[in-house]
Amino acid sequence: MFDLSDAEKRAAHLKEHEQLYKECPELTGVFFPGGDPGANPPELVLPFLEDLAKRLRKHHRAGKIWLSLQWFTPEQCEDIYRWIETEKPEWFGGLVSGPGSPSVPETRRRLTKDYPVRHYPDITHTVRCQYPVPWWDPAFAVTLGREPINPQPVFYAFIHNTFAPDTVGFISYSDGINDDLNKVVWSLRGWNPDHDVRDMLLEYARFFFGAAVAEKSADGILALEKNWEGSLAENGGVAATLALWQQLEQAAPELADNWRWQTFLARAYYDAYTRERLIYETLLEEKANELLAQAAAVGAEEAMTRAIETMQKAETAPCKPQLRQRVVALFDALYHSIGMQTSVEKYNASAYERGCSLDFLDYPLNNRWWLEDEFKKVREMPDEEARIAALAVLAAWANPGAGSWYDNIGHVGHSPHVKRTEGLNTDPLMERAGNPEAAWWEQGFSRARLAWQTTMNFPLTLRYDGLDRSAAYVLRLYGYGEARPRANGVALIPSLYEREVKEFPIPAALSATGALEIAFDPIDESHLNWRQHSKLAEAWLLRQ
Repeated sequence: MFDLSDAEKRAAHLKEHEQLYKECPELTGVFFPGGDPGANPPELVLPFLEDLAKRLRKHHRAGKIWLSLQWFTPEQCEDIYRWIETEKPEWFGGLVSGPGSPSVPETRRRLTKDYPVRHYPDITHTVRCQYPVPWWDPAFAVTLGREPINPQPVFYAFIHNTFAPDTVGFISYSDGINDDLNKVVWSLRGWNPDHDVRDMLLEYARFFFGAAVAEKSADGILALEKNWEGSLAENGGVAATLALWQQLEQAAPELADNWRWQTFLARAYYDAYTRERLIYETLLEEKANELLAQAAAVGAEEAMTRAIETMQKAETAPCKPQLRQRVVALFDALYHSIGMQTSVEKYNASAYERGCSLDFLDYPLNNRWWLEDEFKKVREMPDEEARIAALAVLAAWANPGAGSWYDNIGHVGHSPHVKRTEGLNTDPLMERAGNPEAAWWEQGFSRARLAWQTTMNFPLTLRYDGLDRSAAYVLRLYGYGEARPRANGVALIPSLYEREVKEFPIPAALSATGALEIAFDPIDESHLNWRQHSKLAEAWLLRQ
């Protein structure tokens, strides 16, 4: 989008619009995104919309202009709400609630009944988006990424029905064919909010795949959605999902060139391969940590060498190569059947974040890259004693020992003390329960510790039971920005307070109760971009 203060471009754009309006036999509405792209302020946008409306209504008397509040600041949104309340423009159709804008309920609350709300639902993205996958396993976040093949019929049917009563319709947001099934589900729910999800999938499968495989295909699609629930390592259903799709693959060879069929097969193989790799590489890291713990006996350099050799088995002795080969083949088939670009280098995708699941197929699912970088720092230390001490810290990073606890805050399977207050059914926007946020660093190839790449914003709550009533404890936090914890309602005083690492001794009177509930005071960061908001990545309750 161009700068609306550029008079020449503004005039040319208005002229182009009027020509389009003139050529359209009927036009009832024009939707103007407030951003994504674009960064024009309301004082430029609103007069421009009024000029658009004049040209629209010259050719279509019933035509109206719609606006989304995407990427406007809270203050700018308030300015627009006030403008609507004060000016009451007759040519204004209403507001559109989409990504990067106030939610449907908030938008509906701020408008009078004269102005409706239209939904602009993002049905194409999984993270850093309007409706992220709830508590998505980080192994998927760093491999499948933000724009993968994402059939989520149950989730999007629920989201549609939750917000439909406050809207007069929708224009779904899509970036490609990765969300093909979601488009169908959302549209069918638009026609009939009571349409059963499995019945929709049966219709979809019958139409595109044929009646012979419709039943199993519908269940296979539901199973793909279940693959994304809970801890991937603990989700044995992923293997069963692959087995079902392999049966279908053998039963319907005539569908081999059907691109929709290929997308579901690709996801089934990709999910299964990722799970196998996650389990394998986790075991390699555990073995590497055991080797690092032996540094005092074998020497720091020898311990690091053995640890690296162990973790490099992910490449030198990879697991399940046949699954990997099938994923690669299916992505290649998708490129030739429908032009799906799952790689920047191989298929000329526009950016790594844009559906490039193939490029991250082998992204490390343990902390191998981070440890390699840490070893470089260790080798620069002045003496062997310091090197051995540093390796001991790395070896015990996520295993603080008996009587102490560790949480990888944003990992659904490694955050046992994170209190999950509500389910999606009562908190569809995850405003109260919270949801981990997957970072996007180094174009997706970050070498940072995996726990640091999936974090949670404050406030959240940690719950610890079974404490030794006579022991002393320290709360250690790793994250970004500020943190103001309270233990059982008492504000904690830090003994260490750095930007990333913080430590808070727990008063003896609190730990003597045998239980701790750590809550965090809200921090007003409305003046900051959301990427700069304070976040928590890891937490330890350490027995002293």
